[in-house]
Amino acid sequence: MRTPLPRPRGPLAPAAGLLATALVLSGCQEVQTSAPAEETADVTAVTLDGRTITEGGDLVMALSAEPDVLDPTTSSSLYTRYVMETMCEKLYDIDESGEIVPMLATELPEVSDDGRTVTFPIKEGVRFADGTPFDAEAVKTSIERHLTKEDSSRRSELGPVEEVTALDDSTVEITYETPFAPLTAVLADRAGMIMSPTELEKAGDDFGEHPVCVGAFKFVDRVPQTSITVERDPLYYDAENVHLDTITYRIITDASIRSANLRSGDVQVADSLSTQDLAELESADGVGLLEVGSLGYQAMTVNVGNTDGVGAPPGEIDTPIAKDPRVRQALSMAVDREQLVKSVFNDRYDPACSPVSPASPFSSDASEACPEYDPEGAKALLEEAGADVPYEIEIKVTNTPDTLRLAQAVQASVADGGFELTIVPVEYSSLLEVQEQGDFDLLQLGWSGRVDPHGNMFNFLSTGAGNNYSGYSDPEVDELLTQAATVIDPAERAELYGQVVTKVQADNPIIYLYRTRSMTGYADEVAGISTYADGVVRLSNAAFVEPAEG
Repeated sequence: MRTPLPRPRGPLAPAAGLLATALVLSGCQEVQTSAPAEETADVTAVTLDGRTITEGGDLVMALSAEPDVLDPTTSSSLYTRYVMETMCEKLYDIDESGEIVPMLATELPEVSDDGRTVTFPIKEGVRFADGTPFDAEAVKTSIERHLTKEDSSRRSELGPVEEVTALDDSTVEITYETPFAPLTAVLADRAGMIMSPTELEKAGDDFGEHPVCVGAFKFVDRVPQTSITVERDPLYYDAENVHLDTITYRIITDASIRSANLRSGDVQVADSLSTQDLAELESADGVGLLEVGSLGYQAMTVNVGNTDGVGAPPGEIDTPIAKDPRVRQALSMAVDREQLVKSVFNDRYDPACSPVSPASPFSSDASEACPEYDPEGAKALLEEAGADVPYEIEIKVTNTPDTLRLAQAVQASVADGGFELTIVPVEYSSLLEVQEQGDFDLLQLGWSGRVDPHGNMFNFLSTGAGNNYSGYSDPEVDELLTQAATVIDPAERAELYGQVVTKVQADNPIIYLYRTRSMTGYADEVAGISTYADGVVRLSNAAFVEPAEG
């Protein structure tokens, strides 16, 4: 039986505004935990309005995990997006309401009548941090790199591109084999980050060691497992609205230590706070909190065919959970999502069984349906499949206290359904490599979410796609996802994504668990900070400010 999930709390619904910015109408993240709290509205920003800015200064942000490579083409971590936000602007971005807005582009794309040719203008008079002019040829170079680099994570995001053309210095044209509705949303993420062609030619595959883009800040250095530092870029086109001298991202993986550093003043911003620390933070002087619902999800990925790494043809894995969908269905049925949210997160987060957020305009009854918790039914499925009961399996998770608490709760939940989970903690950046290489049977990580469902589904579920860590391959799903990307009508797209969810819930290469709320703490000596539904903490216009009156 499949039952509908409740709608999420908080005003994520304005994401419906993305319909006006979808093409024709138009990081992976480790877990966070929660403690008792009343339902709260989203607070997406602390603005500079009415504040007296103190120019300059060095801001420190406590970052909850080590980012992967600082390369827009190959990176897959949410935490990399935090850092790149200050250094590598995109063609488009989202605002606090989930609307897609121009960034390095100056207008939303124009689309030909047949939907296959997309044209957009870009800013003029802009320079990269190394002085190279930003122009249409540079945009063409970056997009073509995303499409052709062997280890690109962006290729499948960009759809069936035939050609990228610089019509003149400030106009870009992309030609498609078939219409591709999600393009604008795709260009509001890493695929829309434009890299200096001079640095690309110089560094090649090593671009991520010293990234050069257009941004309020430019790269200074990186100390592995410790920190990343950026400094104000004097060549930035909007330099007058950049106030800090430097930003240092300090890697602090323990949420309680991030909280303590925020309260002590050793850091001015901290991401992914555990709400176990909220009561202490809310009672502390000089500390504020941003909180926003997520378009993403937390999930368990089952390795059903990732034998040679992401992007390689799926192989055979000779285990019951990889070979028999009944075993995976049993695991999904054995997870009590409602109780998980209540016991681990004290009902602050929302159970989820789908990559489509109920707040999305592309949501449907099918995409909101959830398998009923049925431990006895799970055991019966295991027996029907001829699997051992209890069925023993390892689950690899990040080695943070919050994630280990989650894993233990899942372990206890599925035991009643006939599963014996062994928890294997792994450092976050190493876990990203583990999922890329397919060195797992079961793995827990999440996705921070995109405004268009294509960004939450195609790359993870279509055959050979850049984030298909499970090695899942199903021709019907491939066809449905491809068709959904060509469709203009939102209701028709929603229907197609609902069909995908129904199929995926039968196959369960990914077992969706719940949706988080992004919680970012800040010292009240800073402002100009925001966190939107894509989960990214934005610091490009942050500043130290004088104490507010009153």
